[in-house]
Amino acid sequence: MTDPGRTAILRAARKAFAREPYDAVTLRGVAAEAGVSAALIVKHFGGKEALFERVADFTEAAQLLLGAPNERLGEHAVRTLVGYRRENDQDLLVRVVFAAGKGDERALIREHFRDQVTRAFAARLTGPDADLRAGLITAHLLGLGAALAIDKTGPIAAAGLEIVVALYAPAVQRLIH
Repeated sequence: MTDPGRTAILRAARKAFAREPYDAVTLRGVAAEAGVSAALIVKHFGGKEALFERVADFTEAAQLLLGAPNERLGEHAVRTLVGYRRENDQDLLVRVVFAAGKGDERALIREHFRDQVTRAFAARLTGPDADLRAGLITAHLLGLGAALAIDKTGPIAAAGLEIVVALYAPAVQRLIH
């Protein structure tokens, strides 16, 4: 079972580190946004640097998305992304989009994303242009994640999981083979 305080801290920290320079982010600010104490952040994460490292880490997201054989990977990745969003009210990948600005910490988030997600997909692919196809796969998944994050009541959000998977996964799967 997920700890709601820990989840709120990570959500607030992702927002803070994506929008503010590292030096401007404080544990007190993250705590206020999360509705917890700064001491709880220290208890769970050990401090600002460790919290940032957790926010910048996409290892768990990659493991979840890549948890199927290549023959079903497109379907699995889409199902996992949409299901995770709906069950946890947060996205596995979209935080990298908010790290598009300048700053070493944002560059580190993008670097971790490339290393832990895009390159993990590339390592699974065979045939020509594996790096390009992996980049396009993650672009598809980021686009879907962004659509779900932006339009919380529109047709994508209202559609059943199976219809979203049926319509979206074939485009992702075509890039895998």
